[in-house]
Amino acid sequence: MITPGDIRQKAARLYLPFLRAWLQEEAFFPVVFAVGKLPTDYLELRKGARDLQAQSREQRGYGYALEYEVQQKRFSGPQTLPVRVVIATERDFLRLVEKEEEFGLFRQDVARIRERLPQLEAWMVQYPQRVIEQHGIWSDLLAVCCYFLERPRPQLYIRELPISVHTKFIEQHRGIVRELLEQILPAEAVTAEAVTFEQRFGLREKEPLVRVRLLDEQLNRRYELPLTELSVPSSQFAALNLLRGQRCIITENEMTFLTLPPRRDTFALFGGGFMVSNLENISWLTECPIFYWGDLDAQGFQILSRLRALFPHVASVMMDQGTFSTFATFCVASTPCFIRQLPHLTPEEHDLFLHLAENSLRLEQERISHTYALKQLEQLQQG
Repeated sequence: MITPGDIRQKAARLYLPFLRAWLQEEAFFPVVFAVGKLPTDYLELRKGARDLQAQSREQRGYGYALEYEVQQKRFSGPQTLPVRVVIATERDFLRLVEKEEEFGLFRQDVARIRERLPQLEAWMVQYPQRVIEQHGIWSDLLAVCCYFLERPRPQLYIRELPISVHTKFIEQHRGIVRELLEQILPAEAVTAEAVTFEQRFGLREKEPLVRVRLLDEQLNRRYELPLTELSVPSSQFAALNLLRGQRCIITENEMTFLTLPPRRDTFALFGGGFMVSNLENISWLTECPIFYWGDLDAQGFQILSRLRALFPHVASVMMDQGTFSTFATFCVASTPCFIRQLPHLTPEEHDLFLHLAENSLRLEQERISHTYALKQLEQLQQG
C-alpha cells in the first residue's frame, strides 16, 4: 500500500517530465498513482488509510486527492477504501514536491532565454535541469552567446572580448558556455576536433614557448645582441628565418640543454619531454639537420618516434646500444610502458626500445658523463 512518502517520491521523479511538458505546452495533469495492494491485516489497513487521508489535499489544502471504492471484506464487511491517488493541478504538484519557488524562477529564465535566443528551445526541453542550475547568471550567459553569434571566431583573448561580463566569467563557466555555443553557432564557426575551448571557438590562447639556445654568438655577431638563449612563442619562432638551415639539437633534459658545448651555426631546443609536439608548425625545421638526444627509456623512444613523425630526417644521439652498455650500471627503474610497437624507429632503436620497455629500465641523460657526451657531439660537428 502506497504511503505519503512514496507519493512525494513518485511525484518528485516526475518533476523533469513536468518541466518538459510545460515547455512544450503539453497537458500533464491529472497525475494518477495506484494505491497498490491493500494489507490483509485490518489494523495495518486502517493505519495506512488514515495516514493517506491525513496528508491529503482534503486535510492540508494542497497536494493529492484520494479516490475511493467500496470493497467487500471477508471479516469486516463493506469498506470504503482508497484505490487511487490523484494530483489534479500544477499548484498541487509543485507544493507537494516543494518546487513552487524554483519553478517560478525557471519560468522567468525561460522567458529571458526565449526572448534573446529562441534557438535554445530544443536544448531547454532536453535539459531543463541545466536551465535551473544556471539561475542567476542567465543574463551574462546570453550576453556571451549573442556576442559569439554576431562575431564568430573573434581571434581575441577571452579577456579582450567586449562583453559586459567580468573578465573571469567565461573562464569560470566554460562548460555551460561551450554547451550553449555548440547549440547556436553554425558548424563552420566551431572546430569540433579542437582540444581547448579557445581553439574550438576561434579565440587566441596562451602559446607554448619554444626555448632555444644559440651555441655560437651569431646574434651578437650579426646584430650586436648579446643573447644566446631565448624563449619565444611558437608562432613567432615559426616565422624566425634566422636559423633556417642550421644544425638543431633537441634535448629532453634541461641540464643537458644548458651544458651543450659551443658549436658554430648550431642551435639547441629544449624538448622537455612530449613538448616536442609544439614544433609541428615550424616548417623551416625541415631544412635543418635535426639531432634528438633523449633519455634511454621507453618514453624517450616514444618522443623520438613522435618527433620523426613530424620530421622524418631526425637522427638520434646517444640513444644506441653502445651508450646504454657503457652506462648500464647507472640504470634506474622507469615508468611501466605497455606499448611494444613504435613506428619511425630504426631496427636497432626498436630493439633497444623493446629491451627498455620490457624491463622497465631508464638511463637518464644526466647519468651519461659529460666527457662522453662531448665526444659524441663532436662527431656531429665533423659529420
